[in-house]
Amino acid sequence: MVTATLALSWRLLLFLGAGFAAGVSNGIAGGGTFITFPTMLAVGIPALTANVSSSVGVLPSYLGGIRGFRHQIATHKALLLRLMPSCFAGAATGCTLLFVGSPGTFRAIVPWLIAGGTLLFACSPLITKRLAHLDHAHPSRTWALYGGVFLVSVYGGYFGAGLGILLLALMALALPLDIHELQGIRSVLSTVINAVAAVIFLLRGHLAWDAVPMLFVGTLIGGWLGTILIKRLSPTVVRTLVVATGVVTTIRLLATG
Repeated sequence: MVTATLALSWRLLLFLGAGFAAGVSNGIAGGGTFITFPTMLAVGIPALTANVSSSVGVLPSYLGGIRGFRHQIATHKALLLRLMPSCFAGAATGCTLLFVGSPGTFRAIVPWLIAGGTLLFACSPLITKRLAHLDHAHPSRTWALYGGVFLVSVYGGYFGAGLGILLLALMALALPLDIHELQGIRSVLSTVINAVAAVIFLLRGHLAWDAVPMLFVGTLIGGWLGTILIKRLSPTVVRTLVVATGVVTTIRLLATG
């Protein structure tokens, strides 16, 4: 590829631009890894290194969401604390699978996970109405939320692209909250899951050190702008953007799988 022969200065600018675009995407709905991951592949970085470097590099993109939705987050501190063990355990499990398991098998089901999550999120208002008779404190909803967060965290530790979409889909079904509250919770959980993975990847190595610092800067700025944008949009538009992101992500995965 032509991009594989780029001079270092151009590579750094490419990583910075990819990080910015990924940050905006993560600030809105998620899916930023589908910008950073192929960018690193295009410059000749091996797939495993690109995967772990992308997971570390996109971490700052969620900080804008935490700051932007801090008032909504403050209301749900107790819930977030209860979900932390599921995030830690799931992310650690996913990282373990990445290094000791078969990447091909898990990679094959990723598009279907994203497609399923997108469909669930799109249909969540209808499903919520059907489940209106079931109290949100019902044990089945509670177990679905905790178990779902663990499974999504496993996915986040392994690959992570579309993590925000899966979290939004899960929470839209399990929690009686508006879209902006869900976005705030999603930002916190995504940050925790990616932070756990980032620590493990840093200890393990396999990072592209020319890419990670530029991704850090780009995703931090992009995530902040994405959060500003998402807060100015109506819930219907936000839901449409999330679903569109999920559809595009699924198509790209199937096309490149």
